[in-house]
Amino acid sequence: MKRNTDIESILRPLDSNPFQAYLSNVVQVADVLEWILEQVGKSEIWQTSFSISEEFIRRLYFIEKSGNVSRFNLVLDHKATTKTFKLWSFITQVIQHTYLADNHSKILLVKSEAGDTVSVVTSQNLTRGNRAESAFVSTDYEIFTTLHKQVTDLITYHSVPLHDLFHSTT
Repeated sequence: MKRNTDIESILRPLDSNPFQAYLSNVVQVADVLEWILEQVGKSEIWQTSFSISEEFIRRLYFIEKSGNVSRFNLVLDHKATTKTFKLWSFITQVIQHTYLADNHSKILLVKSEAGDTVSVVTSQNLTRGNRAESAFVSTDYEIFTTLHKQVTDLITYHSVPLHDLFHSTT
């Protein structure tokens, strides 16, 4: 997020706003994740993206270090494999469950230990840019359940664990 910008000027608290959307060049998906975790507490996370950058992995490192992440599941696209392999060592130190699939989606799913669910569908890859990005944020359980089922299917039946793929090529 750009300095001097408060996420509360873009998004409202989850408990009073079950459906929200934004178009902004100041909010990053990592900002949204931190904002969600501040409200729902320790959670399991599923994140899909076409690609990821070193800067975003660094943000995830600090988010995980906060103690609010019980497990992080990441799905990236096969076509970004060259970049992903360059970051492999860093990714596996931060995110133990990373998968490669034919994926262009940008979805963030959060399920707290208390049972709260949050779904975010965004235009942003897990990279940093100063472009306008959009997102839809929902606490609707049916939306979460539908997306979670589809992401789980992608992971289970249509992906390769990054760890396995890397070791098969060395």
